[in-house]
Amino acid sequence: MFRFVISSRILFTCLLAIFSLVVIAFGQGQGNRFEGVELSIEPVAGNVHMIQRPGGGGNVGVSVGPDGVLLVDSLFAPLSDKLVDAVRQVTSGEIRFLVNTHIHGDHIGGNAPLAEQGVLIFAHDNTRLRFLADKTRIPRQGGRFGPPPPVGGRPVVTYNDEISFHLNGEDIRAFLAPPAHTDGDTFVYFPVSDVLHLGDVFRTTSYPIIDLYNGGTLAGTIDALELALEIAGPETKVIPGHGVSVVGRDEVREFLDMILDVRGKVLELIEKQVNLEGVLRAQPTESYDAIWGQEVGWTAEDFVPIIYSELGGSGRLADR
Repeated sequence: MFRFVISSRILFTCLLAIFSLVVIAFGQGQGNRFEGVELSIEPVAGNVHMIQRPGGGGNVGVSVGPDGVLLVDSLFAPLSDKLVDAVRQVTSGEIRFLVNTHIHGDHIGGNAPLAEQGVLIFAHDNTRLRFLADKTRIPRQGGRFGPPPPVGGRPVVTYNDEISFHLNGEDIRAFLAPPAHTDGDTFVYFPVSDVLHLGDVFRTTSYPIIDLYNGGTLAGTIDALELALEIAGPETKVIPGHGVSVVGRDEVREFLDMILDVRGKVLELIEKQVNLEGVLRAQPTESYDAIWGQEVGWTAEDFVPIIYSELGGSGRLADR
């Protein structure tokens, strides 16, 4: 019988090689994922346009006018050139500023390429702290880890509560929302155009994604949506973080009402000492699943346990 002794140096080298292959394969997969994806741009109101990719994933706000361009979010990195091309369909003005609504890759991926073109990046203090971590984590599929964002894509200017841009005839406000999707969620309001960009706090494609790993909360989601309703008037146009179209105040109200209703049903079950498995079997979201429960990777099976846990349910959240 032969015995093989592998030195720690050799083992480390082998593991490093395997890791490199995984990273390369992941990068190639990301590139292939976006091959053939085309972005569209549409007017919202006043100076504001919306750029989106098919399916309404990661909607970008665009303020255009004589003072240049301000972007709200930057999509994935492989789409950065197409993002600029979409802007060029409506203006030849300089892209000067970018506001990130939160830390997720589908909203910050284009930061570094845009920064190389001289775009100045803004975000809330908490969001920049997430940029500085040694890895990223997203909530889908039980929480997946990824590499940290590129150093060149980090926000250069941060704010504690809010910051204003006096641009294109508007006093544009970017301000911290209560901890909802993450703990660094930014809302951006264009008062003259009467357009409100809510980032991923509001989406029309799924139940709210409450990212526990990045400071999101159910209570903060409710507070943030109530804040949005205080700001939005009957004519306000609302850009959802994810959604196939611009909507209005009524759709935000409907989304909030759904959350409150589901929360109430889950609370009733908790008060009856029903465990998490029993709550899921009771299907408290059943009447809403056809509208908000169809997105792969975030259904009632992901949303309900978060409500259950935050309301004090005794069952384990178990990597959700």
